[in-house]
Amino acid sequence: MTLTASRPQVNETFRTTLNALDIPARLLLGPGPSNSDPAVVAAMNRQPIGHLDPAYLDLMDEVQSMMRYVWQTENPMTIPISGTGSAAMEATLANTVEPGDVVLVGINGYFGNRMVDMANRYRADVRSITKPWGEVFSLSELRAALEEHRPAILGLVHAETSTGARQPLEGVGDLCREFDCLLLVDTVTSMGAVPIFLDNWKVDMAYSCSQKGLSCPPGSSPFTMGERALQKLDQRETQVANWYLDISLLRNYWGKGRTYHHTAPVNMTYAIREALRLVMEEGLENSWERHQKNAEKLWDGLADLGLSCHVAKEYRLPTLTTVKVPNGVDAKAVTSKLLADHNMEIGNGLGELGGKVWRIGLMGYNSQSENVDRLLAALGQVMAEI
Repeated sequence: MTLTASRPQVNETFRTTLNALDIPARLLLGPGPSNSDPAVVAAMNRQPIGHLDPAYLDLMDEVQSMMRYVWQTENPMTIPISGTGSAAMEATLANTVEPGDVVLVGINGYFGNRMVDMANRYRADVRSITKPWGEVFSLSELRAALEEHRPAILGLVHAETSTGARQPLEGVGDLCREFDCLLLVDTVTSMGAVPIFLDNWKVDMAYSCSQKGLSCPPGSSPFTMGERALQKLDQRETQVANWYLDISLLRNYWGKGRTYHHTAPVNMTYAIREALRLVMEEGLENSWERHQKNAEKLWDGLADLGLSCHVAKEYRLPTLTTVKVPNGVDAKAVTSKLLADHNMEIGNGLGELGGKVWRIGLMGYNSQSENVDRLLAALGQVMAEI
């Protein structure tokens, strides 16, 4: 009997008929993703090449160099993790946390809690300090916490996507050096759009994502480890518990050896390379200034509509604004109507701020004055109709 003769017949009841892919063209003014620059989309849509092709290896070098510029760091171990920002977040913890390590996390929003969850999974002795969602930690509060807990790692969220608050980092790195502690920073909603100086701030580890300030589709996430963090990795007594994110393996692919580790998302590398190039073309300071200018225009316009912001202005992110939902207004009804009637997305509140705020993003390619005008006009109309 031949293999063909013994093969079961195809069950045609599983077949479905689908139309060609048709995705609506939304204006994405929520917490992410943001709309991608057409040049980024065009770059991603090129044919893939092999992930060990010499041309691809050259692209890898370019991406690493541009990430260092945008983050203002000289860390050699600066790479895009093959995954979304949460994968890059996990990579920082997976590589530096050993069972029993004290990890102190500042929680003032949803993503501090996520850091705690991940550290627990790597069997850290996790401690936390908290602030109300939308507030930030002072240097004196951080000093007191370090004195009390003596952690191996301090984790802070520079740009809290759930609240729109920017955590000041000046002086925190010096404080961590004083207490022989690594500083881990979440820059998911700030990279490329908000001033960041990783080396000057003495940040030991940081991560971000591609789909916010860089305006690239999600899936290729910036990650960096400084010398002190790499020393902790090299001195581990236990194996890194996550094979896919093990930097001791990945650095042999992203470093001089170019040893195969996994099949890199080639087209996402094209995309993030183009997104980073556009930031370099504009210039970091020009990008920061553009984001701040458009955010301030948004804040003024919201005030004209009788709406107020959740975060104090001095700590407000220019990339993500949390707007207080007026009493008696159904927050989800407003966001649903904006999407249905105006083809425009803004975000609802997350976690403790669910139903209490809207989250408006002006990130990367979407941080444009005309987008602010469109949003304010649409939001005013919807508020009048609800």
